[in-house]
Amino acid sequence: MPTNAPAAPTPPAPPVRGLHHFAWRCRDSEETRRFYEDLLGLPLAHVIESDHVPSTGEYCPYVHIFFRMRDGAYIAFFDLGDDTAALPSPNTPAWVNHIALRVDSVADLLAAKARLEAAGVAVLGVTDHHIIESIYFFDPNGIRIELTTPTVPQSEMDAHARSARASLDAWTARKAKRRSAKGTADA
Repeated sequence: MPTNAPAAPTPPAPPVRGLHHFAWRCRDSEETRRFYEDLLGLPLAHVIESDHVPSTGEYCPYVHIFFRMRDGAYIAFFDLGDDTAALPSPNTPAWVNHIALRVDSVADLLAAKARLEAAGVAVLGVTDHHIIESIYFFDPNGIRIELTTPTVPQSEMDAHARSARASLDAWTARKAKRRSAKGTADA
């Protein structure tokens, strides 16, 4: 058997059509339902209750709840019945890990902000990101949520997409240079 045989070509990746669901742990499924269904307007669409995890078979009683977004995707939560929320990552600032949900317009964004604030939810923003405008807040589980709306035409986003790889390559080079300089300084 030759050791220098050419590698088999990598088959193309299957098309990913979109987000089905994002799942996170919640402290209390009813508290979470009130927030996502009653306040944000995402209908509770499905509930799975089980004593065993289907993928691993391990015993862990849970309820898995799904809230449907208008594009057909879901945000979902696991209530493990112990009134414990997921812990934030100790090495990551609170603003980094979040889920961004799109609304149709700046008017919708402002209406959501007013509704959240009227319900006692602290809201940061409106923040202008030059291609989107966003507001930020935390759900009852400590998950940072961003509501956002595009503010530029698709042609501008297409232009950004054409330069995205070059921008990432430049960042990667600068990061390597900083790491290298830091390593030299530490020596």
